Amino acid sequence: MFQLTDKIAVITGAGSGIGKAVALLFAQAGARVVAVDFNEEAARQTIDEITKAGGNASSIIVDVSAQTQVVAALAGLNRIDILVNSAGISHIGKADTTSEADFDRVYNVNVKGVYNMLHAALPKMKQQGGGAILNMASIASSVGLPDRFAYSMSKGAVLAMTLSVAKDYIGDGIRCNCVSPARVHTPFVDGFLAKNYPGREQEMFDKLSKTQPIGRMAKPEEIAAQILYLCSDEASFTTGCDYPIDGGFIRLNN
Repeated sequence: MFQLTDKIAVITGAGSGIGKAVALLFAQAGARVVAVDFNEEAARQTIDEITKAGGNASSIIVDVSAQTQVVAALAGLNRIDILVNSAGISHIGKADTTSEADFDRVYNVNVKGVYNMLHAALPKMKQQGGGAILNMASIASSVGLPDRFAYSMSKGAVLAMTLSVAKDYIGDGIRCNCVSPARVHTPFVDGFLAKNYPGREQEMFDKLSKTQPIGRMAKPEEIAAQILYLCSDEASFTTGCDYPIDGGFIRLNN
């Protein structure tokens, strides 16, 4: 079950965090991974790990917020069986403390970046008779989080785009779903704590972990496992759905 043998899987943000975990797992499942990232060195490390393990992978270095770059990059692919939109950035701030520049930066990557990938990939999927798309939303698209105005805006848009694409292309054999993780222990979290709480990293890590009823942050591999299912043939009857992977945050945090 859950094999992706010889399927071409395009994964954005594959250089680190959840995107990297997805790339590694998809390669183990037999997919031909195309790792898309802005950071060339990070993408190379992901490719090296996959190839050393006997997998098949290549990389595309592109800024997902630049449509001309994205369209040109994906034009070289004969097929796109799976698209995982994992690239994203975060931001801390309320509506009145978020600058226009920061708002635009989050929008350009988290919203326009997803749109650009969809815009370039969907014609190929239509032509080949189908495909599977997985977008990275967040619990921020379902509940209010403090000091996450721009980020929540962007993830709400991702959820809405997921539903729209699922509706518009169901007749083309294209499925589109999203997952909504709570806090996940990625290099971003470690960097955030080091920058904002120097000397108190472990204290704040424990505090953030305990905000989830399950008592810890998720591992990137746990998110990747859910994504593998949703992109596999075993999920062929599933489209237009959002899957919280949140340690009970949405339903049990009261």
